[in-house]
Amino acid sequence: ALEARGWPLIDLVVVNLYPFEEVTARPETTLAETVEMIDIGGVALLRAAAKNFARVTVLCDPADYAEALDPADPAVFRLRMAQKAFAHTLAYDAAIQRYLAAQAAAPQAVHLALFPTYPLRYGENPHQNATYYATTPDAPPLAATIRYAGKPLSYNNLLDLDAAWRAVQAFEEPAVVVVKHLSPCGVAVGESVAQALPHAIASDPVSAFGSVIAANRLVDEAFVEALGKLFVEAIIAPGYTPEAEARLTQKRKRIRLLERANGLPAQESEYRSVLGGFLAQEVDHGDPADATWRVVTQKQPTEVEMATLRFAWKAVQHVKSNAVLLAQPTEGGFATVGIGGGQPNRVDCVRIAGERAGAKAAGSVLASDAFFPFPDGIEEAAKQGVTAIVQPGGSIRDAEVIAAANRLGLAMVFTGVRHFRH
Repeated sequence: ALEARGWPLIDLVVVNLYPFEEVTARPETTLAETVEMIDIGGVALLRAAAKNFARVTVLCDPADYAEALDPADPAVFRLRMAQKAFAHTLAYDAAIQRYLAAQAAAPQAVHLALFPTYPLRYGENPHQNATYYATTPDAPPLAATIRYAGKPLSYNNLLDLDAAWRAVQAFEEPAVVVVKHLSPCGVAVGESVAQALPHAIASDPVSAFGSVIAANRLVDEAFVEALGKLFVEAIIAPGYTPEAEARLTQKRKRIRLLERANGLPAQESEYRSVLGGFLAQEVDHGDPADATWRVVTQKQPTEVEMATLRFAWKAVQHVKSNAVLLAQPTEGGFATVGIGGGQPNRVDCVRIAGERAGAKAAGSVLASDAFFPFPDGIEEAAKQGVTAIVQPGGSIRDAEVIAAANRLGLAMVFTGVRHFRH
């Protein structure tokens, strides 16, 4: 048709699609406004141009404009841009589908657009290939700014940093979380993150070596001073003072420093691969708003015990199940003193937490991510000197467990909410 009219063939198509995800991310956006952001013609142009990559260059990202002016190999560049255009329209349609599915409250299918944005040397072990995929093109790992990387982030680093960041975001007050192999080994809150850090490390100083650390406040020189000479793989925080960053990187040539604004997505799903498919669930962001705590024992927790229990309850939710931890008040805050997680039975978790705590177990409070199926866990806690317990309740033997707590003089609170983490 173009040739019949004497018009030259089109060899370049440039399209910027309507910013659908940007607009729908605003809480005030209406459904009618969202519909107007569904680009029809732009998607059709990109697909048509990409189909004809043999002679047509298609551009959907301003970041490619400069290279398009003088590509090293035009044919290879056109092919690469065609692939990018199809990936872009796929992600665009997937975003629309996810939004509409959420509005319908009955998603029939899930389409995830993932982009390889950060190279990994290998996976959990050197013989495993691995890649970091982001949900948006060119997004950095964990949607965080890499302030300093003495060496590239690894697969295991990213898992630990993600776990540490999610845990530290559970606290409104200044908090520090130390994670090793996906398991928190220390959690503390205080008047500042510098004050909390030594208590988090002291929870399990052996495991803290080679760990990653998350803080929910600006990292300053006092924080670096509190860190001392401890070797850590990485730190993630909302920011770093210039002095703190300089001190951290001056002698720690292999450390990684990540910066990310506080907060987590309000509505978030997580996916795990299983044989033949995937499991999907909402992310556990803590107790629902209507959760109610109730004291079920004759003894009532003291005011200090109750405050420590609330801290411990937030912390235990981020330990691998079965999970039990012991906590104590500190100057200006609270801290874990012993963590027992990832065990097939709960009484072993209590024993391990007590072993980690040592003498600090005496006078501590205990948090358990799920109910105690038998009185033995309560009896073990009493041996260690625990004075108060928080757990979901819900066992068919709750009456026996409560009776054991009463017999041993412990205070116990039921939350009614379980927090398994597998």
